[in-house]
Amino acid sequence: MNAPIEPHRFILEPCEARRFANLCGQFDAHLRLIEERLTIVIRNRGNQFELLGPQAQTDCAEHLLRRLYRETKATDLSPDLVHLFLQESDVEELLTPSIEASVALRTRKGLIRPRGANQQRYVKAILEHDINFGVGPAGTGKTYLAVACAVDALEREQVRHILLVRPAVEAGEKLGFLPGDLAQKIDPYLRPLYDALFEMLGVEQVAKLIEKQVIEVAPLAYMRGRTLSNSFIILDESQNTTLEQMKMFLTRIGFGSTAVITGDITQVDLPRGSKSGLSHVIEVLHDVPGISFTHFLSQDVVRHPLVQRIVEAYERFEQQAPDLSPKRPEADAPLLPPARRPRSEGPQDD
Repeated sequence: MNAPIEPHRFILEPCEARRFANLCGQFDAHLRLIEERLTIVIRNRGNQFELLGPQAQTDCAEHLLRRLYRETKATDLSPDLVHLFLQESDVEELLTPSIEASVALRTRKGLIRPRGANQQRYVKAILEHDINFGVGPAGTGKTYLAVACAVDALEREQVRHILLVRPAVEAGEKLGFLPGDLAQKIDPYLRPLYDALFEMLGVEQVAKLIEKQVIEVAPLAYMRGRTLSNSFIILDESQNTTLEQMKMFLTRIGFGSTAVITGDITQVDLPRGSKSGLSHVIEVLHDVPGISFTHFLSQDVVRHPLVQRIVEAYERFEQQAPDLSPKRPEADAPLLPPARRPRSEGPQDD
């Protein structure tokens, strides 16, 4: 017979009723979130806690609860904040602390710390390699952390320019029907990059740097023929590049530059028959020295907890359900007209 699991017990000090109410949340909602994520049972009486589950998970839960309790001294906890701390307290991260040493990025508005093991690896890879790929679902922080690394490099004077690039691919809308000139038509596609810059540098500072061309935001089509030296270059939404565009972009990179290419290969908006440049480049460059690839999973999502569940549901559906979507014609296959019936040259006998 299997021996019963020994409860994991610990005490949180000092014992303050207000802070414990903050830690547990309304109707113990914060504790239920931790239980669900780590698949354990949490029992407590005041500041005395008892955890039931595998040792790795209970150790992780104690580490998280102690950290959250320290936060209650000056912060009102919310389910969203607890979810973000859960991302940082992954069991894998706790079991491999030597790999996941803390990394912080300096911006004008303060320090930015990656959350979770994969984000830590991603930022470390960017700091150590000249060309980096961040591949994974929405909400994993790929673009935000890339912009943070760019701002950090600019603040440290490691680069002279920040270049933010996106392919202007229509996701259901037609560019020609949008108001304004080309720059104004492209602007909505670059909004996530602007938002990250505003948060890290402030609106006025970003406007000054754009005016001085220290920060440049441009569609991918404008990169042809350029050589980008002493720059930090981010290609966002790269799943919407063609094979030729991806090759063109990667060959623009000059001396003293760092490039980060981000994308989600499950959200391709290219015309049917066009292969994604991101999918292709992963196959071509996966073993080339000096290039890093970081693959994010649904567990790395740091938005609303429902986003993670949505991503996982789509992954399960795509793995289990048959492909009911119409087949895309091959890119090089000619489109043939329907076969014609031979014309009769005279009366036919029935």
